[in-house]
Amino acid sequence: MDEAVRGQARAIWQAGVDAVDSGHLIRRAVCCDGTTLDVCGHRFVLDELERLIVVGSGKAGAGMAAALEDLLPPDLVAERLSGWINVPSDCVAALSRITLHAARPAGVNEPTVEGVMGAQAILRLVAEAGPTDLVLVLISGGGSALLPAPAAGISLVDKQVVTRLLMHSGATINELNCVRKRLSAVKGGNLARAASEARAVLGLLISDVIGDPLDVIASGPTVADSGTDAKALKILKKFITRIDDVPEVVWRFLEARSEDTEVHDMALPDSVSNHVIGNNQVAVAAAIAHAQALGYHVHSLGSDNQGVAREEGVRLWELCQLIRSGAGPVPAPACVVSGGEPVVQLTSSDEPRRGGRNQELVLAALVAAWESGLDHQVILSGGTDGEDGPTDAAGAVIDQELWRSVRTRDLPPDPFLARNDSYTYFERAGGLLKTGPTHTNVMDLRVALVTG
Repeated sequence: MDEAVRGQARAIWQAGVDAVDSGHLIRRAVCCDGTTLDVCGHRFVLDELERLIVVGSGKAGAGMAAALEDLLPPDLVAERLSGWINVPSDCVAALSRITLHAARPAGVNEPTVEGVMGAQAILRLVAEAGPTDLVLVLISGGGSALLPAPAAGISLVDKQVVTRLLMHSGATINELNCVRKRLSAVKGGNLARAASEARAVLGLLISDVIGDPLDVIASGPTVADSGTDAKALKILKKFITRIDDVPEVVWRFLEARSEDTEVHDMALPDSVSNHVIGNNQVAVAAAIAHAQALGYHVHSLGSDNQGVAREEGVRLWELCQLIRSGAGPVPAPACVVSGGEPVVQLTSSDEPRRGGRNQELVLAALVAAWESGLDHQVILSGGTDGEDGPTDAAGAVIDQELWRSVRTRDLPPDPFLARNDSYTYFERAGGLLKTGPTHTNVMDLRVALVTG
């Protein structure tokens, strides 16, 4: 029974991921009949376009680019298409005309020298665009780290230090991206500004941010920045414990500009527009539909769940307990579906540790269930990109079978949770959810089943 129910939880989660497949989303957003190209309602006569330039960054970049090449006429691809997209190294593949550039290693979500090289290539390519050229910018989750171009006076090392500080301190994606944009020559609309001579610049975005704020997704390379240097300074001060945690040049850079009365962010041309073609809501809706088809009563927690991963794991387990007792929002057999992106708050530890927010959330649920067990329950949490933190797992899943096993082996989860070492625990206990790259990214998706 446990194995069958665990398989259903995985199938429900996979249905959500499949609904936001990057190729599927591109084919819904872009249509070409051989004479005209329609991109989210923007129509272009192919004979009037000299070049189609495709650039971008993100974990879904490979799937988006491949689908785009497939739907375009072969002669347009061969003669007028060019492009460059920064992707993780495990997403690189050979396409006809669009270069997929390895901008960082798999599982290392921070800017690299290779990413800077790719960002510079993209800026050079779009700067060549003229009034008869169309620029498509394919953006998806992970795009911020994959598209680094430090502002003048800021080094890559400076950006790496700041990125690590914020990520390890529990900063939200909105806070992290606010700072990233102020230190960048490509984010905050700067990519679109570089292509200002193009006939049109269209951003196609797969959102990995709650609420789909255009300027936050991948730090908004085609969206004017709504943040300020003063806001970035406030965020840094919120998370530092010592002033020298942040390079002095970063303080000087932000402070000088925040005191300047000049306007740093010019408005973008009217030729620039952005369109969200996929998000977590799409994945949650598909997961719900699949769960209902399997006969479950579904309770949705929506797509805007944030919080601290370990706290969210306990809340999810407690909700399962309420449903089991008959006091929950729906009767058993029940499926709880939840989307969003909590954060991990790292504890102080000198011991080696590995994990991600999804694995930590599930591990916290196991700690909560340690005495009572998980009879007739499955709890699964996974990143829709197939990558949870700096690991090769998308997340983790627990059920009564796993609980019995770790109890028999006397493998308590508490010490592992205390030092944020969830991957090591599930590697020993079983329960890691491994999918490989999914070529999409719309935050996380959680599925909890209560069958009796």
